[in-house]
Amino acid sequence: MLSSLLVSFAILAFHSLSAVGRQIPAVNGVIGDVPTDAPLNESHEFLSDAGKPAATTPGKLRVVENSGVCETTPGVYQASGYGDLTSNESIWFWFFAARKNPDTAPLAIWLNGGPGSSSMIGLFQENGPCRINNDSSTVSLNPNSWNEVANMLYIDQPVGVGFSHGSTTVGTSEAAASDVWKFLQIFFADSRFSKFQKNEFAIWTESYGGHYGPTFAAYFLQQNAAIAKGTVSGVPINLKVLGVGDGLTDPLTQYPGYISYAGSNPYHPLVSTSVIQRATTAWTQSGGCRDQITSCYATNSTSTCSQAQSFCNRNILNPLVGNYDVYYILAQDPDPYPADFTTFINSKNVASKIGAEVTWTESSNTVYNNFARTGDWMTNSRPFLETVVNAGVRTIIYDGDADYILNFNGVEAMVDAMQTQFSDEFKQQSFANFTVRGQATGIFKNAGTFSYVRIFGAGHEVPAYKHASLGTGEAALQMFSQIMSGEGLSST
Repeated sequence: MLSSLLVSFAILAFHSLSAVGRQIPAVNGVIGDVPTDAPLNESHEFLSDAGKPAATTPGKLRVVENSGVCETTPGVYQASGYGDLTSNESIWFWFFAARKNPDTAPLAIWLNGGPGSSSMIGLFQENGPCRINNDSSTVSLNPNSWNEVANMLYIDQPVGVGFSHGSTTVGTSEAAASDVWKFLQIFFADSRFSKFQKNEFAIWTESYGGHYGPTFAAYFLQQNAAIAKGTVSGVPINLKVLGVGDGLTDPLTQYPGYISYAGSNPYHPLVSTSVIQRATTAWTQSGGCRDQITSCYATNSTSTCSQAQSFCNRNILNPLVGNYDVYYILAQDPDPYPADFTTFINSKNVASKIGAEVTWTESSNTVYNNFARTGDWMTNSRPFLETVVNAGVRTIIYDGDADYILNFNGVEAMVDAMQTQFSDEFKQQSFANFTVRGQATGIFKNAGTFSYVRIFGAGHEVPAYKHASLGTGEAALQMFSQIMSGEGLSST
């Protein structure tokens, strides 16, 4: 979910990449830059014959049950539809009951990043009950789906992302957290889902989820405390787990990782030493990337933070990947894997069955623009992450070692910089091999209720990959299952 942008034209032009899963938009060829012109006027095309959605029901869900799409395991419940925050703000969700013991299994939400990217990416390419096939037009049942062990709730957020539609005003992680809290209050108030309110709850996310996950989790804890005090009305959320994959959390600590990873990673150098030297200069020079992020942290100024995002992504993030795919450096750019599922999900046969009301888009330009203009990208979410860990929420940070855009060098530097009740114990440990069915598939550490794992051979979307003779997503499912059961990581 990270990138940089370059705007040299008066009209903003987002360039779509060839494969879905391109979670960070690129403007005029630069991933993650900041637009300089007026906001793009973006609207969804409604699918109904009348050209408008069904009547909204503010504060309630509109649901299609058991559509038969994606989850075909006999007897496993699914539901999809909208939670209407207001008459003009509708958030799309897709719920899949656990394949085993759904009444007592934990409930996990999945959020993709961007900002502005749809969580259907996670559903169809990563950890959902079905996975898109390489033909981009069919799906196959996923034996390593995360609903093997948990009830899974995929949410397109903020409003305007994916199948969600309405007023696109959200431009910060804090505002996004508030809307997802509101949606979950609506979800738990519905008679079909109220029974899950008592179950253990988890937030799982990736990429820009390095901002979303810690911010949302800290906000939920804050809301729970306010409910307990009687200053806020609502249903407390039984938050027990936070999982963040390949996440952007603390840019000041993570951005040097691009420089080190480009020159030395487990596979091959990405660029020449001269390119690395130019990026190093852009980092260290007076007024360079490091100084600009530092100023962003100190001032929280939207203009300062936006300028830091643009400068750093133009001069460091984008140049250092060379001709390789930013999400998977074992492939040239663009990597056609994972396959694009746009045609499949927008087909009338699928969209009408699941209750979708608008054409699906992988990423919302408007939502991305909103975030770019606030400078949210370059803000530091690590304090929120530390708060969540110190509150006793079991937390895991994970990363694929073939991912450049949120590479393990940067992520592990962020983890090492954390200051929590478990940080000293974590630093004193050595990495252990993470094996799945006896096959080494990563390295990990546990300290208290905090865990970190680096998965071998995985790109940005860790559950989309396989290693050695393991199945696609098998290592990710072992990680997920162990954490969701209230344990640290262990080898099998």
